Amino acid sequence: MSSEVPDPTDVEARTVETVRIEDEMEQSYIDYAMSVIAGRALPRVEDGLKPVHRRILYAMNEMGVSSGSSHRKSSSIVGETMGDYHPHGDQAIYDTLVRMAQEFSMRYPLVDGQGNFGSMDGDPPAAQRYTEARMASIAEELLEDIEKDTVDFSSNYDDRLQEPDVLPAAFPNLLVNGSSGIAVGMSTNIPPHNLGEVIDATIELIDNPDATVEELMDHVKGPDFPTGANIVGRDAIYSAYKTGRGRIRVRAEFEVEEWKNDRERIVVTELPYQANKARLVERIADDVNEGKIEGISDLRDESDRDGVRVVIELKRGANTEVVKNQLLENHLERTFGVINLALVDGQPQVLTLKETLAEYVSHRKEVVRRRSEYDLNEAQERAHILEGRLKALENVEDVVDLIQESEDRSAAKAALRESFDFSEPQAEHIVRMQLGSLTSMEAAEIEAEYEDVQAEIERLEAILESEAELLAVIKDELREVKAEYGDERRTSIVEDEGTVTHEDLIPEEDVLVVMTEDDYVKRMPVDQFDAQRRGGKGIIGADVKEDDRVATVFRANTHDYLLCFTNQGNVYRLKTYEIPEMGRTARGKSAVNILDLDPAENITAIVDTDAFEDDEFVTMVTQNGYVKRTAGEEFDNILSTGIIAASLEEGDELVDVEVTDGTQDLVIATEQGMTIRFAEDEVRAMGRNARGVNGIKLGGADAVAGLVATDGSDERALLTVTRNGYGKRTLLSEYRTQSRYGKGLIDIKTDDRNGPVTAVKAVTADDSLVIMSENGQIMCTRAGEISTVGRNTKGVTVMDVEEGDAVASVDVLPAAAGDGDEDGDEAA
Repeated sequence: MSSEVPDPTDVEARTVETVRIEDEMEQSYIDYAMSVIAGRALPRVEDGLKPVHRRILYAMNEMGVSSGSSHRKSSSIVGETMGDYHPHGDQAIYDTLVRMAQEFSMRYPLVDGQGNFGSMDGDPPAAQRYTEARMASIAEELLEDIEKDTVDFSSNYDDRLQEPDVLPAAFPNLLVNGSSGIAVGMSTNIPPHNLGEVIDATIELIDNPDATVEELMDHVKGPDFPTGANIVGRDAIYSAYKTGRGRIRVRAEFEVEEWKNDRERIVVTELPYQANKARLVERIADDVNEGKIEGISDLRDESDRDGVRVVIELKRGANTEVVKNQLLENHLERTFGVINLALVDGQPQVLTLKETLAEYVSHRKEVVRRRSEYDLNEAQERAHILEGRLKALENVEDVVDLIQESEDRSAAKAALRESFDFSEPQAEHIVRMQLGSLTSMEAAEIEAEYEDVQAEIERLEAILESEAELLAVIKDELREVKAEYGDERRTSIVEDEGTVTHEDLIPEEDVLVVMTEDDYVKRMPVDQFDAQRRGGKGIIGADVKEDDRVATVFRANTHDYLLCFTNQGNVYRLKTYEIPEMGRTARGKSAVNILDLDPAENITAIVDTDAFEDDEFVTMVTQNGYVKRTAGEEFDNILSTGIIAASLEEGDELVDVEVTDGTQDLVIATEQGMTIRFAEDEVRAMGRNARGVNGIKLGGADAVAGLVATDGSDERALLTVTRNGYGKRTLLSEYRTQSRYGKGLIDIKTDDRNGPVTAVKAVTADDSLVIMSENGQIMCTRAGEISTVGRNTKGVTVMDVEEGDAVASVDVLPAAAGDGDEDGDEAA
């Protein structure tokens, strides 16, 4: 079968190209991305404008809608821009026009608007048919000399007209007004600055091209937002100027005022840039109503056309400093992420402060050079004409006679050129002159003008021949712009006294943290619970919902960092104060709102990292009897999503954790009352992802209940508490050391009365115990209330557990040094 050969005369066959769809999609997306980057979303470094801004200003310039003209309907400007230069939706063009007119959006508005152009409260502007606009005076500085071939032009979208690729820009608008935009795979967010400061820095760079960022910052103190407010700290500013990226904290301006009846109020007068005032007030009110901010009695917005004024009245006796810090933490301070990204030679580039100014100076040098060439050519042409007129005045009678004797204008021009050696332009000009201009008085004026033109030619030639002269012109023009439009800085820079955190608002105190199996968690002050004698029922400590039960209770300080180990072998880190404080009868808050727990994941052990010392280990034991040690330093940096603490076999769970020093003994206790004691160094240190080694041989359906660390000099006792509320203390010295992975010794009898072991702890007689039942009953007692007996005994009643309830958790509150004695011990 012969293959078909395409007909070489078939045009369609010759123009069809076969490509892989992956290649075509990749190239098409790249083309689209670059179109968005260069044609819509990013500003050019030279004039700081995106295409839509540049086209609006150029369209207004072509329409004659200058700062000295009357206002024109915004719809007219939008229509002209859309029809001639920007073939996109009219609403997008109008939104841009509106922003250029908003004094709270632009540091130096480029459009002078008349009518409703929106507000800081997020109110939308009126429709474009109702508003009017014209160019602001400062915008004309961006277009100055555009008619003198100072910038390149390109055809508009339908090749009917020419539009500028960039504006001449008599000041560094990219820094002065800033810019923001989202492109494909990148974004820009450049803050506005003070015009005078930026111009001073530009002049400094012209005078000293080797100037450092630090030297430029002697002039540019930092961003200068149209809404004022305060920038907190200088380090972030320096980072943004040094690298092109940074995160600047912007804080509202407010003051605390004395008010009637010994009360105070906080008055906010300036808001962070781009903050929505109405939404801000609404969010503060919501937090007050929800109890997140306490001490506020009234909140109102008294702002008017003269400025912002939000009044926050405080209750009598309210802690003003706490309220102020709460407002700063959640409402009155925000972060401005600086990304100084702009188009340089058509390519997106992150620029430092120095690079941004250097690119502007380079652009301005080109503009002034091209303008000078244009003006020089105009001046030379004018001088040539004036030379012809002067020559004509010298020969005025002969010139007049020759013109009168010529048949027509063409003959006159030819005769003038032949008789007096005039050029074509000179001859053309002379024959068009009125005879009355060829007088002696006119000669004096021409000679004066000729001298002026010659001086201008010399000046322009000097500029073109000397870069120093050219730079001097740039500096002079920058100073003129500063003199005309410069103003005082609005945004202050205050010292960074540290970020306000919730920790600043929480007093240091010891609390009890209660967690249920369904991961409801809360904290309560320890002093809510009085000590009782053993055998009591306790009081309600948590309102546990149906089908849930208490899993653990422990004591911590509100400012401690806690490592929360889960049954799945993961570990999370949080501050105690991040756990919500609630009353005794409250259920608590779901832990998934605090930690990123899986649905089947429960916290089984807590370690207070404030007790960590150098060279310590985190020692863990699993339900199936595996034990492992990992260096504490491996738990220094824990993500909010948690990290792996131990790899577990299927069906195994992490049960308990102790902090050890490498020289201690480990005591593992099981639910059926067995214990084994062996040297810690029998378990080699291993990484977080390791499973561990066998610690104890479990019999039948037995499982590990807990872990205790001790040493040979330890005079403490092993406290064992069972599910049914019974327990005992036995001196740790009675548990002899064995080799790892043995069956161990009997610790306590786990018959029907006692039930299985719930918890084991190392205690002294003066330690306090917090015992909590699955149904939420909580009891505090001294460890000395519980009898000290030998191994393999039943123990005594520790907590009177009601039918259907059981002991869930035991925590130890160590006694202060020197407190108490051993008199509370009882004989079995």
